[in-house]
Amino acid sequence: MTHESRSRRPARPAGRFALAALAALGLQAGAAQAQEVLKAVSAFPVPMFWTQDFLHFVDEVNETGEGVVQIQMMGGPEVFPPTQQVDALERGIVDIQYGPSTYHLGSAPEIDALVGSNVTPEVAREGGGFDLMQDILLERLGVRLMALGQSGLQFHIWSVDEPTVGEDGSVDMNGARLRSQPIYQGFFESLGAVPVSAPVPEVYTGLERGTFDGIGWPIAGVTDMSWDKYLKYRIDPGFFNTDLVIFMNPESYEGLSDEAREIIDAAALNYELTSRDRLASVTAETDAAVREGGIEVITLEGEAAQAYLDGAYGSAWARLEASDSAHYDALRDAFYQE
Repeated sequence: MTHESRSRRPARPAGRFALAALAALGLQAGAAQAQEVLKAVSAFPVPMFWTQDFLHFVDEVNETGEGVVQIQMMGGPEVFPPTQQVDALERGIVDIQYGPSTYHLGSAPEIDALVGSNVTPEVAREGGGFDLMQDILLERLGVRLMALGQSGLQFHIWSVDEPTVGEDGSVDMNGARLRSQPIYQGFFESLGAVPVSAPVPEVYTGLERGTFDGIGWPIAGVTDMSWDKYLKYRIDPGFFNTDLVIFMNPESYEGLSDEAREIIDAAALNYELTSRDRLASVTAETDAAVREGGIEVITLEGEAAQAYLDGAYGSAWARLEASDSAHYDALRDAFYQE
């Protein structure tokens, strides 16, 4: 067949295979448009244990939600300062935020119920505490509470110089400058310490320059930014409970398809369970490492230990009660077991 005869052949009408191909392209385009992409940010630098653990939630959503919903991790404090991240969330600049809820105590004093809690998230959910807190934070902060991360988390005082322990076994922190955040302030002041505010990325420099004499921090993550280069002592027992949460913009959540919301909800619930196990493992590993590295642990015992813990937990509940929140009694019943 010559080139001329080929060129004169009339065009074939689109058959069912061509139509099927066009339909497939249309379906693919529709699927691509249907996939929701949510932007997330963390209050902690990405290399730290806390953000790395949050990425388990991100990864689970991205794996189970392929083609439906995805999370794009934007970064940490370099994206927005931690105390401004919830504002960015409320305004819809980001869709998901992870970090300490106590950064926002000034606007939502009920968050102290999380700090003073001695129950697991499962117990809080079963008793209606989670739903109550979700309603409160929606009203107070304009955000949706999705998950309580790293339950069982406890905080410790770490210091550069050896703390003084009295004859009664109590610790004397009088005059010590301790890097603080709202969660610790009342407790530190009750010990005679001077709380010093500093964002996480500036803690190393503060220790290096002697801006403060110690910090409040959990065991997990204390080595991530090399703070243990200057910290030489830790006071046990640990105190408080997790204030780490996953927040979501309510409009972003409601705007998702039913399937996408189910994926997000399931991942958030699973994160509450699995993050606790990972925290326990990392805490044990880090505890062994810092002890081997030369940090001396000062363990309070007996009545001195109990008074220390009562002062810590009591400071959270006293602060909440002093706020005159109408939810004090309900929150205490849901989050604290005598």
